[in-house]
This record gives sequence, C-alpha cells and structure tokens, in this order.
Amino acid sequence: MRIMPVLLTVLLLTWSTSVYAATATFEDLNPPTSYNGPGGGGYYNGADGAGGFLNSDFWFTNNHNATYGSWDGWAYSNTSDTTTAGYTNQYSAVTGSGADGSDTYGVAYMSTFGPNNTQILFGYNSGQYAQSVESIQVTNTTYAALSMQNGDSFAKQFGGLDGTDPDWFLMTVYGLDAGYARTAESVSFYLADYRSDNPLDDYILTDWHQLDLTGLGTVYGLEFELSSSDVGAFGMNTPAYFAMDNLEASAVPVPAAVWLLGSGLLGLIGLRRNHQSKT
Repeated sequence: MRIMPVLLTVLLLTWSTSVYAATATFEDLNPPTSYNGPGGGGYYNGADGAGGFLNSDFWFTNNHNATYGSWDGWAYSNTSDTTTAGYTNQYSAVTGSGADGSDTYGVAYMSTFGPNNTQILFGYNSGQYAQSVESIQVTNTTYAALSMQNGDSFAKQFGGLDGTDPDWFLMTVYGLDAGYARTAESVSFYLADYRSDNPLDDYILTDWHQLDLTGLGTVYGLEFELSSSDVGAFGMNTPAYFAMDNLEASAVPVPAAVWLLGSGLLGLIGLRRNHQSKT
C-alpha cells in the first residue's frame, strides 16, 4: 500500500504542470443569415435571442432588439465584401477574410444608445474561469474603414497630414475580474492613426494585426471600448465596429507546491491507515 502516496504525487504533479489552452477561431460556426452583397457569405447577429454565442472556451455576449432588428456586442461572419460602403455592409472585415485567410471571424459593434455588451467571458467549457489571455488578431470592418477613408453622411473623412488636428480611431481592451468588472490594466491599439508618429503603413488598418494582451495578467474575460477623434452631439461619429480573430488564452494552473501539499497529506493518511491495519 505504500506505493499509493508515490503514485498520487506523480499524478498530481502531472496535473499541476498541464495547462488548459483554448483558441477561438470561429471556424466551427455556421453563419445562419445570408448576405446579399458582393461576395455572399453570411452572418450571425443574435437574432435568435440567445444573448451571445459560444466558441471554443469563450462566451461572446450579444444584445439583439427584435423590435427594431438592431444589435450590439458580438456577431460572427464569413462575408467578404470589401467595396460596399455604409451600414448595409456592417459584417465584413476590410481584409475580405479572417486572419491568415480563414473564412470566419468575429465582428464587434458598440452602440451609442445601448449598454456596452462587447464582453468575452472565459471558461464556459472548461470551468477554468481565471485565464491568462495571450493575444487576439484585429482589423477594421469595411464599413468603418471606408467611412474613415472617404467620409459619409454621419462621419468625417479622416485627415490631419497637412498639420491640422490629426484623426485617430482607438481600441482599448480591458481585463475583467471575478465579478466581471474592469480591472486596472488595459491595452490600447490604434485602428486608424493620422498622427505624426503613426505606426500604420496606410494610416487606416487594412490587414490583420496580432495584439499582445499578456499585460492584462490573469482575468475572467475581456471588455472592449472604441474612441475616435470624430465626435458629435450624440457621441462618436466613426462607425463603432472592428473585426477580431484567433483569441488565445490558457487557464492558470494550480501551483505544484499546492498539489504536493495535498499529495503529502494523502500519503500521511494512507500510511496511518496502513499502520492501524497492522495493530
């Protein structure tokens, strides 16, 4: 019987060093609503009233208003229309595909008139709610990119290269704590940037960019916020959309020392029972 504590220690150490990792690629999702514009494809915008959707180990929140047919939060899509401007093309990534040429990707929209439902909650399959988020890939939607490039009836054409106030479109990612409130840490990235130190080749992001989120630490989910230099009486004029793909996160393992303590206690219990059986 004395072999049991040794086996328990080996097993528990194995469990403590294994890390549950998950990636949301959206590729196993089948968009149910057809898109009639160039390129075809389809999208999901929460019209089923589910309040969101599950992909990999992550729950993507969604708010759909059946009365008005409107939505905010997360959708997913495999539409590929890179030319149609305006609201009718709100589900297409400006790249025409998902990251690395994949078909399906996520689309976020933040309504000015509704609550911020653009959250992603961790651990829905694994039960590992506290996770270390690694990275996501992001790009603009066609709707937002063409609006910034050319202007439209609601938003201005971006500029500022002539020395006037430069325009910008900023995404900020927050971690969520166990109560799903924002933590103190955040990561920001410019989806469009006409400032003098602009890091984008063409001022407006038109390809997929991998964003490092390890600085957020251990979190229970993510929440997103968009801001812009183009602001009017009702808030931001720039279409409040972006596309996202390949969210990567991994569960935080229990330290080996904790498992060793547990296995040691089990070993002592086993030895005690073995001793009692002999007396």
